[in-house]
Amino acid sequence: MAAAAAEVETTTIPSQDLNGPVTNDLPNTTARYEAERAKHLKDQGANQYIDPSQNAKFRKYLEDPWIEAGTPVHRPVPHNGHCKIAIIGAGFGGILFAVKLIQEGYRAADLLLIDPAGGFGGMWYWNRYPGLMCDFESYIYMPLLEEMGYMPRQKYASGEELRGCIEQVAGKYGLHDRATFQSSTQSARWDEAKQVWRLAILEKPKGGTESHIEVDCDFVLLASGLLNNVKPPQGIETFEGHMLHTARWDYEYTGGSQQDPQMTRLADQRVAIIGTGATAIQAVPQLAKFAKELFVVQRTPSMVDERGQRETDPKLWKEKIANKNGWQRERNENFCAFVSNHEPKPAEDLVNDGWTKSQHVSELHAMDILRTNRVRRRAAETVNDPVTAKNLMAWYPTWCKRPCFHDDYLPTFNRPNVHLIDTDGQGITTLTRHGLVAPNGTETQVDLIIIATGFVSPQLGTAAGKAGMSVSGRNGQLLETLNDTGDLTTLHGVASRGFPNLFWPGPLQGGATANQSFVLERLSGHVAYVMARAAARTDGGRPVIEPGVEAQEEWAGLIMSKAASFAAMRGCTPGYYNLEGENDKIAAMPPEVQMKAARNAIWGDGFLSYLKVLEDWRAEGSLEGLHVSSAS
Repeated sequence: MAAAAAEVETTTIPSQDLNGPVTNDLPNTTARYEAERAKHLKDQGANQYIDPSQNAKFRKYLEDPWIEAGTPVHRPVPHNGHCKIAIIGAGFGGILFAVKLIQEGYRAADLLLIDPAGGFGGMWYWNRYPGLMCDFESYIYMPLLEEMGYMPRQKYASGEELRGCIEQVAGKYGLHDRATFQSSTQSARWDEAKQVWRLAILEKPKGGTESHIEVDCDFVLLASGLLNNVKPPQGIETFEGHMLHTARWDYEYTGGSQQDPQMTRLADQRVAIIGTGATAIQAVPQLAKFAKELFVVQRTPSMVDERGQRETDPKLWKEKIANKNGWQRERNENFCAFVSNHEPKPAEDLVNDGWTKSQHVSELHAMDILRTNRVRRRAAETVNDPVTAKNLMAWYPTWCKRPCFHDDYLPTFNRPNVHLIDTDGQGITTLTRHGLVAPNGTETQVDLIIIATGFVSPQLGTAAGKAGMSVSGRNGQLLETLNDTGDLTTLHGVASRGFPNLFWPGPLQGGATANQSFVLERLSGHVAYVMARAAARTDGGRPVIEPGVEAQEEWAGLIMSKAASFAAMRGCTPGYYNLEGENDKIAAMPPEVQMKAARNAIWGDGFLSYLKVLEDWRAEGSLEGLHVSSAS
């Protein structure tokens, strides 16, 4: 223990029990937060990163290292063929859309799943770095556990287990024969005469010849994911040594595999990892075991709380967790209630981890300081070197960045081969042919740079834009253009007028919670319900579904009325939650700009409130606000 190694600044505020004892904290905490934010801000905002598709050196981060060269593209629907439903993406979102549709009476043969990867999994296909695991309890994060009768091996599942679980789901529901991998949907165009979507698909078999095909579909469901476009920092291309991105790990260079990450080829290597977010928190302890020297480059420290990983006890699983029908949904709703401070709270916190113990934003800094002080104290008590410990303390509210939970990250900095390069909020701005230069001018020469700077913000672009595809609806209007101008309105955050039979799972104008897989599970079920009920109305014909103008305006008004719930995000340190600080600029813009931003926010009353609105809407039964007709 290093309890006295680093000083934790504290002051006085009320405890959680406002009539109870006084707690220690700093009177100037808010000022400290503001000072930290100010030194992190950069004029470039979200433009301080490289677009790999526009940079020859980094296009390799768009390639698939996991599939064998020469693997052919499976084509379930031929060129100029037709399918009922095209699903863009084969990760959790795509799989859940498919399963929910099958549960509503559609057949696997009605579906076509399209994904540039070589297999199912989405982010769990691409990410295979050492130490990868889910940072939510696997009992709520892994979808369809009840339907599959599956018990996760540990409370927090490994990436390998998650990918395997997705493959099992695909097998059970007959989806392997309905997926075309190594293929990207370049465009979707609504054909008003035929009342179908015309998809242009690029097939890119690894080591083979590209092919262009077109397919007609009655419906298009966008399931491209939220965190799928990597963002290397500007200037990094100067480095002439080896580089890899955590989302495209190179085990040929490091040695080992995801199944057995014995990275023995790093034994004589000086390694730098740039970034200290959720990915680095997991990778750093593994790298430290094998690298000769490991340099962890930090712009902003993560708030790292304990995880408490443990094996799943089969007896506890059967008797206390998976003990009744509907247990997984109930557990997820319980988690949401505690994360969002929903009232009244359930009597018992079923998940009981670091997520559910945090305070809701509405209680603001006074209550949050209790947790942030504890997490800073954990760094002081764990890390032996007082300077390193102090630099690992996060100074921002919990809600500003994704909280991290790991039992081994902080102790890793007590190893003699691990060094923290703290850039005091500036990040690395200069690289040489042989290494990197910190803001203080110190150069560190390395053999390998690992890029762990994360992904493009979920707030940038629509689900189509994230997939790199163009969507043109009725009269040629472009989905991405409407989004960019702030004019894209929806019903429930899943569909928009002018784009018939096109659906996506939010997030803008929709609901959100920390556990994205639960969002996808609920919204895929909502969309499947809409499609099935609309089909029933047309007596087996081809339904054409789109929201009405009035319904969209009413929904946008509801979203706008709740947008103030996110006011506490202002003043956060830059990151993908706030578009590298660019969202703060909205407060200084004209009222009409602020109004557009508020209309396109996320549902501000919490995910359970949003789900209740959708459930009441479905219970009413009339598909209110949707125009349903039969295709001619």
